[in-house]
This record gives sequence, structure tokens and C-alpha cells, in this order.
Amino acid sequence: MSEARPPIPARQHVSWDPRLQPCIPAVDLDGATAHHSLSAVFNRADDLAALDCTSPGETVAVIEYLLAICFASGTCPSSDEDWNAWILGQRPLTPAAEWLLKQPADSWDLFHPTHPLAQNSDLSKDLRKSGTGTAQLIIEHSGDYNQHFDHHHLERDNPLPAADAFRATLTQHVYGPYGRARMSGGELGARVTNLAAGRLTGRIRVVALGGTLGETLRLNLYPPEGPGQSLNTSWTTSVLEQRRFEETRKPRAPRSSADLHSTLGRSVLLRPAHGPHGQLMVDRVLIGAGEVLDLDPARHLQDAVYSTTTNGVSKPLWPSPSRALWQQAHALYGAVNDGRGGMYARLRSLLPYRRREPDGGDPETQQGAPYHLWAVGLLANKALPVIWTHGAYPYAPGMAAHLYRASRRGSDIAEYLAQTLKNAAIVAAETAFPAMRAADEVGQVARLDARYDFWPAAEDPFLKLLDEVVDQGFEDDDPVSAPLVAYALELMITARTRLLQLLDTLPPGDRYNRARARAVRLFEEAVSGGRAPAELRGETALV
Repeated sequence: MSEARPPIPARQHVSWDPRLQPCIPAVDLDGATAHHSLSAVFNRADDLAALDCTSPGETVAVIEYLLAICFASGTCPSSDEDWNAWILGQRPLTPAAEWLLKQPADSWDLFHPTHPLAQNSDLSKDLRKSGTGTAQLIIEHSGDYNQHFDHHHLERDNPLPAADAFRATLTQHVYGPYGRARMSGGELGARVTNLAAGRLTGRIRVVALGGTLGETLRLNLYPPEGPGQSLNTSWTTSVLEQRRFEETRKPRAPRSSADLHSTLGRSVLLRPAHGPHGQLMVDRVLIGAGEVLDLDPARHLQDAVYSTTTNGVSKPLWPSPSRALWQQAHALYGAVNDGRGGMYARLRSLLPYRRREPDGGDPETQQGAPYHLWAVGLLANKALPVIWTHGAYPYAPGMAAHLYRASRRGSDIAEYLAQTLKNAAIVAAETAFPAMRAADEVGQVARLDARYDFWPAAEDPFLKLLDEVVDQGFEDDDPVSAPLVAYALELMITARTRLLQLLDTLPPGDRYNRARARAVRLFEEAVSGGRAPAELRGETALV
């Protein structure tokens, strides 16, 4: 990125309005990508296939903001029955664009001197003293603020275009990890330095995806909660009483759906600068504590899928460093199938899916899954963001039970094969290195453990399994068994191949030959024995 010019003097006001400026990257139905203003996104929502943001988290944050605008403008269903009419009738979202353009321009100025959009102008004095480069604003770049002991990475001059800074600010509000702000509390109070985790940090957010951006937004809208759907446009002009930082703030309940989806989870302030071609950039950033919400799971976490920890505590599904997200896909289908309310009840209420026949068939039917359940989470090591984890899983109305069975059995089969690979590695290591010390055992087993190659290779067959179940169609009495047996065979071949490749790294010799033979025999007996999942033996399990 080219260097920005000297900062714009405070007395020289510049304006940047996302309602009018291209700021939201999206892909159209022909595959072309372009940036659109907020108003254009709503006007063209059904001509755009999807957002094209820089990370899954940024995409979710932009969707959250678009939903907030829909609620604030009254562009939303009035009841669950009305929601069905919105989906079936493809209700246009243009009223949201019309509402946006009627709002006061001052409320939508990213660089307004007293109430900048999505920011807290009370940070202005601290920004002059403690502001850093823009790396602090981008979750993937900021680390835990201690990546280098001298914070050089935060001081690096790397200005951002205003559009990028706007989207990164939205992401901070939703996903900012907990930690300590890189500023003092002398101006606003000590509590401004205590960064609470964002409302989606630490859990999996599930977004229902449709064939267009418009359909995606309609799928995720719902009858609004609370009166007075007011948007949080700025810290200092919000209709809500924003927190102060002299003492600990008791979390507040969201007062409306628009409030929930536009909550300012951080105090952020951006400093504008001119780029080399006169374009508006952001060159300095400051981030402090923001609002803290008291969320009611039934009302405010309608997309959450619950899982149980090893301590027996039920909580929303969380990103795991040791378990791939696709292994939990059955939990999403279970939420639809088991009577969960909210978003899952609405998805369950849609008319059953009908498969298009290969010769064209009924023009009102479809081929392939009409929707996907997209799960997104931020994996972090305490205050250090590590990686975005995400996956999209096909959903066809009326097929939740079939998809649950396929994903549950598919995950169990993969788990069984992975455990078998571990057991084979242990037997091979014990035979090949009988005199190994206890301290060396982990390393010797790991070098022969094919699980680390197996797990990444298992994901694509799993997704193919789900697609094949949908393609079999709702009308099929058993669209799961045949694809599941084929999937099990493919995974077994993959596991065997990975195991043999690692065993081949052992040197020649009788002892190593015995190690190879014992490991292979263990594997073959495990996948063909009575304790193996039925599908590995070419049989059908109806549970």
C-alpha cells in the first residue's frame, strides 16, 4: 500500500458516506466482483450472488449490519407466517435503500468530527497520544498487541482505504477478542482499557445462505424484537444511553433487533488522511472498550446451536482447535430437526424440497440444495486470534432428518477411522522402537500417526456425501444409505493409503517389517470387525 499524505488537519472536515460510496464487495450472478454502496446493495440485492469480503468474519459482520438496517427501516417480516411469504414471494429490499437515503447525512459520515459513523469521538484526545497504525483495526493483523515487544507491527505505516476501514470497524464491533486496550484510562476512565469479547466471539454464528444476497438477508431476518427499531450510528448520538468508563458497567439487554445487530462492541476512532491520489484513507486508529450486552439465548441467539462441554455444561457451539467444524455439522441439522425455535423453526416450516429430474422435469423444482447453513467462528488462544473457521452445509427443506443421519454417521465413521489410525501408529511404534524412552514415545508415535493427513482429506468426501443425499431428493424413502456406504469405502481407502505411506518411511529390516505388518493387520481387523460402523463393511445402519 502506498504511503498516505500527512494527516488532514482537524479543522479541515472531510466526509465519507457508505450509503453513497462503494464499500461493500460482492459477486454478481455472472461471477463478476465489484464494490457497491449500502443503498446499491439493497437495490441490487437479488442481482448479487454473495458478499466478497476479505474474511468470513468480515462477511458475517457486514451481514449483521445489513440486517440492522433492515430492522431500523422496517424492512422485515411481521410474523413467522409473514416470513414465509417473504421467502416465497422474494420480497424486495429496496425500502431499506429508500430509508437510508432519507436519513440525515451527518449521521452517516465516517469522519464527522463529533459523531463519526460507528465510532466514539470521545477518544479524540487519546487518539492523538496513543493511536497506532491500522494493524490494530484488522483482527487478523493485530495479534494480541504483543506480537513484537516494541509493538512495531502496530506502528507500521500501512494506511487503509476508507471502505476497508469501515468494514474492519464493523468486524471489531462483532468479533473483537477480549484483552487490554493499548491506551490509558486517564481521559475517559480506567474501564475503557478493559476490552470485553465481542458478542459473537467464542461461539459459532450460523447464517442461512440463499441463492442471492437478497435471499440470504430474507432468510436471516425475523419478526423484530422490541419497539423503536433505532440504529446505533455513533457513540455520542445514539438514542440509547451509552456506557461511561469510570466504573464497571452492568451489561444491558438489547432494546431492539436493530440495536442488537448494530451494537458498538468497541469504542473505535479512525483518523482520516489523503492517499497519494487524493482518495480518503485511514492512517491512525484507537480502540477502547465498548458496549457490553446481556443476551437472552432464546431471543438474541436464535441461530445458536448448543453442545455440551466435558463438564456437562450446555453452551452455544464453539470453535475448537482439535475438532474440525464439519464434524459438528450434524448439530446444525439436529437444530432444524429437533424442534428448535427461532431461525431453525422457520427453516423447518418451508415447503419440502423437490428435486429436478435429469431431463428437465418440472420447472418449479430445483437441482442441488436451495440453501446452505454457513457456520463461522473465530478460533483464539486466549486474547490472540488464530484463525477463522467456517463451513457451508447444504440444507433442503423437508430433508433435515436425512441430512442429520448422514452427517452424524459420516462424522462417526471418520472418528472411528481416525482412532484406528492412532492405534495402528502406537502398535507400529512399539514394535519398531521397543527400547524407546517414555520421553520419546509421543514423537515416535506421531511420525507414524496418519490422522494428521487423514482429517483434511476427509472433509471433501463428507461434503460430497451431503450433496448426494440432497440430490437423491425428498421423495426417496432412503436417500442416505447408498451414499453413506460409498463415503465409508472412500474414507477407508484414504485412511489405508495414508497409513501405508507413513509405514513405508520405516527403514528395511525384520523388526520394521513386523511393525508394518502388525499395524496393517490391526487396521484391517478394525475396519472389518463387528465393532466397526456397519458402512465400513458395506452394510446399512438405520440409526
